[in-house]
Amino acid sequence: MYTLLTGACGGLGGAFARLLARRGEPLLLTGRSEERLLALADELRARFPALPVAWFACDLGISEQRQALFSYADEQGMRFSRLVYVAGIDTQKALEKYSEEKLVMQTRVNLEGAVSLARAVFARRVAEGECEILAVGSMSASVPMPYFALYSATKKGLEQLFVALHEEWRGRAKVTVVLPGGIPTREDIRENIASHGWFGRVSALPSETVAQRSLRALSKNRRRVVVGFWNKLLHALMHCVPLSVKMRVIARIWSKTEKDAF
Repeated sequence: MYTLLTGACGGLGGAFARLLARRGEPLLLTGRSEERLLALADELRARFPALPVAWFACDLGISEQRQALFSYADEQGMRFSRLVYVAGIDTQKALEKYSEEKLVMQTRVNLEGAVSLARAVFARRVAEGECEILAVGSMSASVPMPYFALYSATKKGLEQLFVALHEEWRGRAKVTVVLPGGIPTREDIRENIASHGWFGRVSALPSETVAQRSLRALSKNRRRVVVGFWNKLLHALMHCVPLSVKMRVIARIWSKTEKDAF
């Protein structure tokens, strides 16, 4: 019984991988970089020699590569107990600055890939009621975000999808979507969080903390979970502020910086 972990090349994906490995759970790691996947797999095998760790490089925004991932799993006779969908592209800039390639890439990885893998893992689950599906959403889905508009929209779609699947697959799978704030996994993300001032600082949590709390929420079959005290407070306060005010404040803050690491 494997956990399929996406985004394993990144900081949060690595945190999930190490946490699950410590629990002795077999892993199928996927991400775009063969070099990073191999390095992570070698690290986990060295620390946990008896643990089955497989990897398969895949761009989740490309349907043919997703099919190749599924074919690999089928050839290996893999059945899944869990999907952890961490993969995401967090480009932040005005929409007119996107290329068509970047627009399609972010939309497909953030949403289309999650739909595809959730369906594939559910079809390959071990048994009724023994499958867990976890999606990493974002606090950015709480409100439309000027200058972060596409990311916010795709994460809102992701959230609504998995909230719906929580009911649709009731009794057949546990389904949870978690909404973290900033996660300082790369230097550009740390700089971006700092540029958002107090809001950025209080909403940010270490990747290990997000991974631990996410898996805990999944074990309890929570439908949707905001991660972190300040994020819970901010999420609640969002409902008390007029939309026009929220968007003006967000536009003023988020228009000051750009982030495009992909």
